[in-house]
Amino acid sequence: MEVIVKNSYEEMSKLAAEMIAKIVRSKPNAVLGLATGSTPIGTYKELIRMHKEEKLDFSNVTTFNLDEYVALPPTHDQSYRYFMNDNLFNHINIDKKKTHVPDGMAKDIPAFCKWYEEQILKAGGIDVQLLGIGGNGHIAFNEPGSSLGSRTRVKTLDEKTIKDNARFFKTIDEVPKYAITMGIGTIMEARSLILLANKENKADAILKTVEGPITAMVPATIVQLHPKATIITDKAASSKLTREYAEEPSVLKR
Repeated sequence: MEVIVKNSYEEMSKLAAEMIAKIVRSKPNAVLGLATGSTPIGTYKELIRMHKEEKLDFSNVTTFNLDEYVALPPTHDQSYRYFMNDNLFNHINIDKKKTHVPDGMAKDIPAFCKWYEEQILKAGGIDVQLLGIGGNGHIAFNEPGSSLGSRTRVKTLDEKTIKDNARFFKTIDEVPKYAITMGIGTIMEARSLILLANKENKADAILKTVEGPITAMVPATIVQLHPKATIITDKAASSKLTREYAEEPSVLKR
């Protein structure tokens, strides 16, 4: 596991985009695991810029998103399908048929979750999985206490997660209580991981993730066991770390 501390959100977003772009350029039919929320938006903006100004080609790329709210249609402005279209897919030359976001409207959710896992395997597995982190240490919607070997399934959202996400809805009562999420076991099968964190409110979670014991009560700590995981933070999110960390990942060093 590498920990990279950048001076700003802009710098960490650019670095994450460079790492993803390197994979896409070396493997044009790469399979990308993508995340939603405010943290990866800067990375997506940089990927869009690379596509428009540097001809970064997404035409053969396949994507799988981590999660989606249950019972929220894809046309809802807070659905993660809507988010991905608005923040990335509509601005690059990707085939929408190759973009996968869990279907929160599925009639048979367990069957859908099984199908989603099968599609990841059919695509050849995920080359790089982009991750955010919740204030309680969750990754995707794997809340504290989630099995570290879990697969794609429905999860009840933690009260803290619901409160954190309430800012995106008119009232907290409108925040969905359930979500379909990739499991921790699924995430850990990606060939590489990039976990992003910014702002001081993520400092405790990053401290536990990087320097704490591996525990299901802080699901993100599992990335310590991944053979190719990179955690990228800004100064604020890394402010409670007790050791010094690098400013550039070895993967980009020449």
